[in-house]
Amino acid sequence: MRTQYVETSNAKKFMNAIAALKQRGAQEACLVVVDGLPGLGKTTTMRRWVTETGSVYLRAQQGWTAGWFLSDLLEKMNVHPPHSLKDKLRKARAELALRQSNALYTSGTFSLVIDEADHVSRKESVVETIRGISDDTEIPTILVGMGKINNHLTRFPQVASRVSQKVNFSKCSVDDVRDLINGRCEVPVADDLVTFLHKASGGFNREILEAIAYIERFGKRNAPGPEGLTLTDMAGQVLLNDRASARPIRVPEALA
Repeated sequence: MRTQYVETSNAKKFMNAIAALKQRGAQEACLVVVDGLPGLGKTTTMRRWVTETGSVYLRAQQGWTAGWFLSDLLEKMNVHPPHSLKDKLRKARAELALRQSNALYTSGTFSLVIDEADHVSRKESVVETIRGISDDTEIPTILVGMGKINNHLTRFPQVASRVSQKVNFSKCSVDDVRDLINGRCEVPVADDLVTFLHKASGGFNREILEAIAYIERFGKRNAPGPEGLTLTDMAGQVLLNDRASARPIRVPEALA
């Protein structure tokens, strides 16, 4: 399977939100919330963004306190964390501001990405620390959740008011499935199999990529026709595993 990045409609929504953030009025309103069910490509999109921009990526931990968060942030930036909470906060602001300044000098966009932020979105001390850093440095701060983060943040009006952009990752369309196949699969695939894969996967990127691996293996053993692998070609073959039951989903013989 090819490893190239495919920009789905969800990724495009995220990039549009970043572009809109740059046009914001209130400079302190620089929080972006990216939300959606697991398996829709949020982490892949964030990692791509971080790689392209040199941004800082952190995965939130269930037990984070404000101090633990700051220590992880500093260590991610290869800075030894000071002992006191006050010094950690001061050092984190300084390091982030320096990176922001360097990015602006090269016309880049530097940001702080906190993945799985649902783990801490109910913890006032952590959320307020994130808001404080975002306010002071005016660095775009992207909070990535798994379906509940927007509701959690309503408990903290000072934080919720700083959310400039909200991006909801939704299930893939048929066009997204086709784009993923064209970008990642090393064998051609016919439209009827694309349509069936869209239905069978429920529109989840994770399942679509799993199916592409099955399709590719089959296609390399059985040369597809001019239109690509069809439902008839793959009738009876495993396409992917069901998300709920983990049982294999096969292309039905009846569809052949």
